[in-house]
Amino acid sequence: MKTRRWIVAATKEAAECDVQMPWTRGARRAAFVAARDSAQDPCRASA
Repeated sequence: MKTRRWIVAATKEAAECDVQMPWTRGARRAAFVAARDSAQDPCRASA
């Protein structure tokens, strides 16, 4: 079976991609949200 050039090029580009997808940064985002929520003004928490 012949391997097409565009498939080779697409897999090479995907391997070199350094963009973080939302589901890969879950722990970092959760830590940010927790820090943000704990720093909120206590008067606004009940509103």
